[in-house]
Amino acid sequence: MAGSILTGPAAAGGGTAARREETFSGLGCAAFFTERLQERNIQVPTAIQALVIPRILAGENTLFRSATGTGKTFAYLIPVFQSALEALDSPGGPLILIASPTLELCAQIKGEADFLLERKEGKEGKEGKTKTGLFIGSASIQRQIEALRREKPRIIVGNPARLLQLERMGKLNLGKVRFLVLDEGDRLTAEELAEDTRALAGAACGERLTVSCSATVSGKSRERILPLMGRAPVFIESEEHEILRERIRHWALYSGKNRKADALRDFLAASRAKKALVFTGRGADAGVLVSRLQAQGIAAAGLYSDLDRRDKHARRRAFDDFKAGRARVLVSSDLAARGLDIPGITHVIQLDVPAGEEPYIHRAGRTARAGKQGVMVTIGDREELARFAALEKKLGITVYPKILSQGRIRAPEGMPSIQEGTDDNRVYRERQYGRSADEGRGKNHRREHHRLY
Repeated sequence: MAGSILTGPAAAGGGTAARREETFSGLGCAAFFTERLQERNIQVPTAIQALVIPRILAGENTLFRSATGTGKTFAYLIPVFQSALEALDSPGGPLILIASPTLELCAQIKGEADFLLERKEGKEGKEGKTKTGLFIGSASIQRQIEALRREKPRIIVGNPARLLQLERMGKLNLGKVRFLVLDEGDRLTAEELAEDTRALAGAACGERLTVSCSATVSGKSRERILPLMGRAPVFIESEEHEILRERIRHWALYSGKNRKADALRDFLAASRAKKALVFTGRGADAGVLVSRLQAQGIAAAGLYSDLDRRDKHARRRAFDDFKAGRARVLVSSDLAARGLDIPGITHVIQLDVPAGEEPYIHRAGRTARAGKQGVMVTIGDREELARFAALEKKLGITVYPKILSQGRIRAPEGMPSIQEGTDDNRVYRERQYGRSADEGRGKNHRREHHRLY
């Protein structure tokens, strides 16, 4: 089962460096796909795309890890589609099976698949559109059965439970699947989803190529994923925390446990956040928080696992409202927001401190996408912020304490006021560690920095 491992920016062939100036054509991508990418002004592959695309095109089972916002979806969709391009035009059952843990991520993947294949010509030279079917648990299963019968999609996207349900009903034949993708593989193989994911992979029992990816793949996650990967998979990881450390500013804000909603409201007002994603520990808390924010005149929506129990379209509506800008704030649980790519998120705010590194990486990764900057804010009480200090050290990031004063976000006493657009990391480091005569003063600020949280 052991395969080769590529880490860092080493390229996928010959040990040469994967340069960002490489073109998609140079990676082996067909002109059809490079032209589709140019419509979005995507001309240069990211580091992870440069590493992964040639491996999948070479027919290698591939498990890869890369930070959020680095183009993982296209890193697997393009080479998988290119490898299956001719076969997609032939009649038959599902050829490509893509599983992901959340309804929203499934819909997002289908959207990207439709974009890439929108103008593909069929065998007779006529412009057509390869059918991609979306099969998620919140939709009518009868309509999905009818879609399978009528449209006979060659590409299937969905969450494991619903896909497995359709397969066991005899409505979805996975015996001829040649490509299996497990997007967010660490989550798909976590305890609550592992049984369904293993059964789904077992149903796709023919000769196939398997791809899995996530922003976090721990040693334990690899042990769970690798048995599903088939022959000698290659494991690839790019610069793990480049975005987390360089493009995201990490702030900590103290608040008593019972005043976090008020602290959130005050922060939103002071920061003038254009688009903020808020994480709470539990779905029930998310619902209450959305109601409070709305009562205070803030355009807020909620995205959490049990939302559909009251209104089966509520999650879709919340996601669409936030993406379109009708809602300024989206309150979410971790699972619901997994893998989402929503353009323009300026601030991510967490009202609890996760137990480990992985949830923080996934949360923070919702901002600073597509080369932009972002802010990750933690609002916590003393006990939580003490845990956060330990997390800061593990992640190798620098967290800057903030206070709210007179409607403004300020650094602690003795630090300059932080305005939007200020390079506060640079300012903080200069004041924190000192320059020449300020050196001793910088040490004092470092002690204050840890004492505040």
